[in-house]
Amino acid sequence: MEALQLQRLQETVARVYRQVPFYRKALEEKGLRPEDIKTLADVSKLPFTTKQDLRDNYPYGLFALPLKDVVRLHGSSGTTGKPIVVGYSRQDLDDWSELLARVITQATVGPEDVTQIAFGYGLFTGGFGLHYGMEKVGSTVVPMSSGNSEKQIMLMQDFGTTALVSTPSYALHLVEVAQKMGIDPKKDLSLRVGLFGGEPCSQGMEAALQELWGIRVTDNYGLTEVGGPGVSGDCGLGEGQHISEDFYLAEIIDPDTCEVLPYGEEGELVITTLRKEACPVLRYRTRDITRLMPEPCSCGRTTLRMKKIRGRSDDMLIIKGVNVFPSQIEVVLAEVAAVAMHYQMVVTKEGYSDALEIKVELEPAYFTDDWRQLKEIEKNILRVLKRVVGIECKITLVSPQSLERTAGKAKRVLDLRNN
Repeated sequence: MEALQLQRLQETVARVYRQVPFYRKALEEKGLRPEDIKTLADVSKLPFTTKQDLRDNYPYGLFALPLKDVVRLHGSSGTTGKPIVVGYSRQDLDDWSELLARVITQATVGPEDVTQIAFGYGLFTGGFGLHYGMEKVGSTVVPMSSGNSEKQIMLMQDFGTTALVSTPSYALHLVEVAQKMGIDPKKDLSLRVGLFGGEPCSQGMEAALQELWGIRVTDNYGLTEVGGPGVSGDCGLGEGQHISEDFYLAEIIDPDTCEVLPYGEEGELVITTLRKEACPVLRYRTRDITRLMPEPCSCGRTTLRMKKIRGRSDDMLIIKGVNVFPSQIEVVLAEVAAVAMHYQMVVTKEGYSDALEIKVELEPAYFTDDWRQLKEIEKNILRVLKRVVGIECKITLVSPQSLERTAGKAKRVLDLRNN
């Protein structure tokens, strides 16, 4: 594997040096030429690529192929209204199907399954990626796309859907929709497995999905900038996600110093594509916080594994000197039976200090006007929060289903400090 990775790394560096002016300039500024990459460790000499680099080179500035050889464009939304654009050659699309077929097979989905895709189609990579991967393994695909939740449930019931593809937060919302329709997700539907992505799926959220749906929950990882979903996938044993090392070279760095960290240490995931033709990427800083594990998995696979994403370095909140990730709040809520996994973190300024308010939805059975009972629930949340995160904050209990629902990524953090 290391020999294959080195060969593909050298080919990728040579290709971007020849065909992408941005990378040629970045390499020359470091005094590097392609022939200087002699070992895998030399990847640390290469320049990083950031999301801003993709924005600055919109739309085709980082492409390594002429547009006539690019058969597909995808992108993610940008802060200025311009999407981050990535391209795919014919080979890239074939490779993408292979990568997703691996993730899907690890999740135990195959020709006997009916898979409903509730990811959005269009420029977003998730819907198409899982769609073609499902077809490659022979699963029957229901390309429902996101939204229209009551119809999602109706089709699950009518078509005998056994596998669901969506964000984890939308899967939680679909449970609520089913219950409103008088449908018991465990008894009245045939769903047996969920393939969730698009946003972090914490252990607390995973446990909630397993309990509410009664299904096998698997997590997969990818991002538009390196080609979409398919970087890694969960085998279901809870020992981390298997990375397709023949397509991606993964590193962990200290997000502050950019120093490469050894296996086992937590830091920011950095990815170099090894086979992308249209839009190869060197050392992309994902901002996702995880760690890498080289030991073989109990499932028998021997590829490098990554732990669940703990949070994002750019989503991390610093509240009174304490680092806080949304995923930590999910751990807290999973320990309190009276509340749902739907929440929102609101950060404001009180004088010169940061203040954190966490809005948490009550479970319907605990929705009451009994002041003492509500205060007891708040105390329980604060107690667990102090133990897990080490901070105190304001807890606001809100009525069931009052926080905004979305078919895409959930909006967990509202930072009002600069308003």
